Amino acid sequence: MGAEAPGSGPALRELVREAEISLLECKVCFERFGHRQQRRPRNLPCGHVVCLACVAALAHPRTLALECPFCRRACRGCDTSDCLPVLHLLELLGSALRTAPAAHCAAPCGPGALTCHHTFGGWGTLVNPTGLALCPKTGRVVVVHDGRRRVKIFDSGGGCAHQFGEKGDAAQEIRYPLDVTVTNDCHVVVTDAGDRSIKVFDFFGQIKLVIGGQFSLPWGVETTPQNGVVVTDAEAGSLHLLEVDFPEGVLRRTERLQAHLCSPRGVAVSWLTGAIAVLERPLALEPGACSTTVKVFNATMQLIGQVDTFGLSLFFPSKITASAVTFDHQGNVIVADTSSQAVLCLGKPEEFPVLKPIITHGLSHPVALTFTKENALLVLDSAAHSIKVYKISPEITAANPPLFAEGDWP
Repeated sequence: MGAEAPGSGPALRELVREAEISLLECKVCFERFGHRQQRRPRNLPCGHVVCLACVAALAHPRTLALECPFCRRACRGCDTSDCLPVLHLLELLGSALRTAPAAHCAAPCGPGALTCHHTFGGWGTLVNPTGLALCPKTGRVVVVHDGRRRVKIFDSGGGCAHQFGEKGDAAQEIRYPLDVTVTNDCHVVVTDAGDRSIKVFDFFGQIKLVIGGQFSLPWGVETTPQNGVVVTDAEAGSLHLLEVDFPEGVLRRTERLQAHLCSPRGVAVSWLTGAIAVLERPLALEPGACSTTVKVFNATMQLIGQVDTFGLSLFFPSKITASAVTFDHQGNVIVADTSSQAVLCLGKPEEFPVLKPIITHGLSHPVALTFTKENALLVLDSAAHSIKVYKISPEITAANPPLFAEGDWP
């Protein structure tokens, strides 16, 4: 059989999808560019492109001064100009953009495929976010990012309820957060690459404990069902279990669960089986030769499943670069893939790999995943600076009720 022509249906749809995600959407308001006045793409002097509505929103009402939301270069609203390449691309892909949604609807969608019901955050609210967690008691969403206050807590409607963790070098401040988890008693645990420590706060932002001097580069962090904390050390190549008296702010015990891992980053714990998944990302020997490995250990730390980029390439037509890992409520391993901007189900560890895409469009650079009690999947999209909520239900209701439960504050 001959190779598929570049202009044929599936190839064209893939090209259109990539163009929509990467080129034809304003990365400030997430609206698609268009020829209408408010949605026209505008060049900033620095070269970044935003829509005219965002230029107007960012500019000072009298002086028209503004800062690029991406590189912070100062300019004036009157210094912007139409981005002709994007306008020409809109014209070239006009017919394809109109038919692409129908093509997506006609494509077979396997059971468990998810659709986006809600997005919150956005540039300014979040800046280059790196970690995501849910409070098991209140259902509130906790994100760490590069803003002035490093920890941001969102309520059930996606509004900012609280923020803390000032940027700084003091022990109680956070230099460079990599990941976050929330314990069963509502304490927020952050890995800080700046001073290579783990910092514990109560849910209101009061520092309870700083664990320093024990890790080379603490990266991923997750809470266990027993209210312990597992942490990966990317430089030491190890996985640790911390037992902490959180109300008292006392570290009771540290145990190294695994050694000889290869640059472990993300970590996830299955509350169904107690299994622990670790995402390894070895340093690339050549430019562009990035590889990832997902290893799953049972509750007694025996390896029960493993798959890497090469193994997945035998089942999937494009390269997969895993950037985050979690478990669903049935014990399946779920990974985010930055190469294809997708989320994939790898199946249960003993069945590796049973590869099934569950999110295939609408993402730019997914870096963290977590499931709510109601089985909604939250995806932290770093490139879009936002949290996207996906659900199995194929219909989006007009009422738009809360997508995850919220209880009383602790």
